[in-house]
Amino acid sequence: MTFIFKISVLSFVGISFFSCSKTIVDTVNSSPKDSLVTIIPATDPKIAPSIGFFLDNWQPKTFTAPLFTDVASPNTTFNTVTIDASDIITKISVNIFGHNANTWMGTFVDTPSLISDVKKLQPNIIRWPAGSGSNGYFWNATPTQDPNNNSRQTPSSEFKRTWGIPEKYMDKDGNLNDAWFGYGKSNDNWRASLDNYYDFLKQTNSKGSICVNYGFARYGTSKNPVAMAAKLAADWVRYDKGRTEYWEIGNENYADWEVGYRIDVSKNQDGQPEYLTGKLYAQHFKVFADSMRKAAAEIGAKIKIGSVLQESQTEPWQNNTTKTWNSTLIPELNNKADFFIVHNYITPYGQNSNAITILNSALELPNKMMSFINNEIQNNGGEIKPIAFTEWNMWAKDQKQQVSNISGVFAIIVQAEAIKNKYGMAARWDLLNGWENGNDHGLFSDGGSGDDPRMNPRPSFYHMYYFQKNIGDRLVTSNVVANGANMASSIKSYASTYSSGEINVTLVNTSSTPQNVEIKTKNFNAGNRYYWYSLEGSNDNGEFSRKVIVNGLGPKGVAGGPSDYTNIKANSAQTNKGIKVTVPSFGSVCLVIDKK
Repeated sequence: MTFIFKISVLSFVGISFFSCSKTIVDTVNSSPKDSLVTIIPATDPKIAPSIGFFLDNWQPKTFTAPLFTDVASPNTTFNTVTIDASDIITKISVNIFGHNANTWMGTFVDTPSLISDVKKLQPNIIRWPAGSGSNGYFWNATPTQDPNNNSRQTPSSEFKRTWGIPEKYMDKDGNLNDAWFGYGKSNDNWRASLDNYYDFLKQTNSKGSICVNYGFARYGTSKNPVAMAAKLAADWVRYDKGRTEYWEIGNENYADWEVGYRIDVSKNQDGQPEYLTGKLYAQHFKVFADSMRKAAAEIGAKIKIGSVLQESQTEPWQNNTTKTWNSTLIPELNNKADFFIVHNYITPYGQNSNAITILNSALELPNKMMSFINNEIQNNGGEIKPIAFTEWNMWAKDQKQQVSNISGVFAIIVQAEAIKNKYGMAARWDLLNGWENGNDHGLFSDGGSGDDPRMNPRPSFYHMYYFQKNIGDRLVTSNVVANGANMASSIKSYASTYSSGEINVTLVNTSSTPQNVEIKTKNFNAGNRYYWYSLEGSNDNGEFSRKVIVNGLGPKGVAGGPSDYTNIKANSAQTNKGIKVTVPSFGSVCLVIDKK
């Protein structure tokens, strides 16, 4: 059964195009009229403290009408979306569209297609060097073959002695295992060096977000491992020479899977406890931050330094470090961090989740997490700082959920909800990972499936590309009504305005039935046309198609999307019969309404 959706739009954000000469009684229009609607001027709200300086690089956007193909709009409607262009929620931080790179995804610069695709995607932020791997990463080290183990590479003996690097890490159960490392100075073709990363940023017009090695402050074997780890970080700031503004101290250090959570106290020389606490991390954070800020001042660079927070209500089975992390960290930190860092993989852990569960989780989690974080900060005497959501993806597994069209719809929702809930930054994990029979977070194929070429973009790439391509620069309110007020709608809407005057709305269908939508607008004078891109899965792999079809065009192979995605013509229709569109099942529509 097909449904139609109506959308209303309000005045253009921050700009009044027509004088307000009378009281507005009804500014909702389903179709443009010869006379102009009087616009209530829009006013930008105060920047939320959870966004803060992440809006410093905000720029107005101008819409340019695309080449298009005339398409008939649906004739029936059961749902209505009403957009108020004058009711601004927030300016949109371009840092919301970030991604994670990692050391094992090759050298970046030897794959022209990857550079081209990422440049077109415009992530703005690319985080480095990894997730948990950050706590074993030595940006200034070169790998050397271990003479006692032909399959193992370690830092040179001289480097180990100078910096106090152990032979073993202690895991959460007290076992001592061979220490592993990441290296900034590598010439291997299977992993990227630090300079490869910087070159990749330059070639894709991106900025970095760097996670320094905090774990070293714990497992280091020198007389003062905290000072050595802080020096390692400060020296990286000097080497960076002002290229990177955002710096994170550690990755998920509250968790027992991170090196440094538990240490071999027999090797420690500064009296640290066996288990890490939030308070101890905060004490160390201040040493790191002081050293890094001094280094930045020496080179005339501006940097922001982030502290790890635990992001959600703890469970009885979690360890005491996790349970007490925020309550012991926040008071000790004493507002010395510039921003806070959270991670979340959103869907139920380890479950073979269906499409509806995945999409509903994306709709609920960003708001729930932001509320939890704000409460934790305030309840523990802290000051709300900008929030960077520097790793997100899903746990859903075993039906190729992570490499599917559903993952693309999920990605739009996560990014849109991050904007709506006023995060300053968000970065998807990750650009390339490992196949693992489809349990693969990679935005690009690693080639491990055998039927999808390495570096071929996956469906999530296309959903995020069109979402960002069409979004404006201010998020505004939009309301959905399905068949009156008595029926819940599977359509979710995210509306925005351009500084040049147009309105955008992204519509997401969380059901297995196509939905017809009519769009109405408030405080906005619609022009003659509207344009849209429609994205949906194909008929392979049940709910979790590995393909994405854009305006009827799909991939040549068994996975991914259309290769010439930048030249696909928009669908378009005239506004004089109303602004109507069909949103495919488990699909998205990215639409822009021209101004008069």
